[in-house]
Amino acid sequence: MSQNWPRTLWIVRHGQSAGNVARDAAEAQGLAMIDIAERDIDVPLSELGREQSAALGHWFGELPPSRQPEVVLTSPYVRARETARLLMETAGLDPRKVRVRVDERLREKEFGILDRFTVHGIRERYPELSAQRGHVGKFYFRPPGGESWCDVILRLRSVLEMVTREHCGQRVLVVAHQVIVNCMRYLVECLEEHEVLAMDRQGDVPNCSVTSYEHDPLTDSLRLDLAWFVAPLREAGAPVTAEPDAQAAPKP
Repeated sequence: MSQNWPRTLWIVRHGQSAGNVARDAAEAQGLAMIDIAERDIDVPLSELGREQSAALGHWFGELPPSRQPEVVLTSPYVRARETARLLMETAGLDPRKVRVRVDERLREKEFGILDRFTVHGIRERYPELSAQRGHVGKFYFRPPGGESWCDVILRLRSVLEMVTREHCGQRVLVVAHQVIVNCMRYLVECLEEHEVLAMDRQGDVPNCSVTSYEHDPLTDSLRLDLAWFVAPLREAGAPVTAEPDAQAAPKP
């Protein structure tokens, strides 16, 4: 049977960002807006996020060379690119031998006019949108100027098609964002709306956690191996954080 998938696929959420920290501070103070000066794309890792990225890099570096990433795909957002860079440096992955690709389709979900608002701020400033989202659900709800999960899934379908076409049989590492992790799982595991939302309600995807798949040659499909795996952080003594991204609206 011919192989149509990568040998291994890792999907990693970026390390804790300065936006995560700012969001927590705003929520704790009951503020309507998150105090972030940069564009969302430019928000860097926090000091803890850099520590988490290095800890995960040590784990990848301890894998046998025959098991390490051959291709790294990263979101263009600074926090994801920093995570990928620190991970590769700590793992000892040679960028001259590992193909690194920045792909805008892996960017964070776009929040439109709800960008930078806290949960409290959304309910206060846009009560009709908050009610609509509660009725429709996050899978289909699209804030004005933003994206629904379905919109994100649409762009990720072409990412997976590219991966199967150009990186078949290779070991591929994706570094991106919380919604990307969940939506990639929706696609790879052929989930339905209620299944991916039930998974999402279990909690936020931990920063620098690993979700991975191994190729099953008998079925030519990807088999889930690890889900939200954070042991590398604990082993390195790096605190585990599981925070929604800065502009994330409340869970249904």
